Amino acid sequence: MSFFDKVKQGASDAAKKAQQTVEITKLKAQISSKEKEIEKIYGLIGESVYTAYVAGDPSRYGEIVESYSQGIAAVKLDIEGLEQKLIEVRGEKECVCGKVVPSETKFCSSCGHQFA
Repeated sequence: MSFFDKVKQGASDAAKKAQQTVEITKLKAQISSKEKEIEKIYGLIGESVYTAYVAGDPSRYGEIVESYSQGIAAVKLDIEGLEQKLIEVRGEKECVCGKVVPSETKFCSSCGHQFA
């Protein structure tokens, strides 16, 4: 391999790494945004329950919490999907025990599970 081929290969590798870093940063920002969305919903739950309390209507507490909880569950599903994409972009995989390991790993260092 000539010198210029090595330089070209190095530049190509650097570009791939930069692209991977950009994608990881985007995914982390999306996850952070979703987590802030959940925090906002928690605040809305508290505000709504307090409003019902002040109005003297404690029977609405369950209804309020249930409606907002469905929204939280949907956002958490989105976060799980983004975390899976993040694992893939990093070149990792998740073991059945929940530990994240490099994709070339044959056995989980935590539980000993053998990967196919």
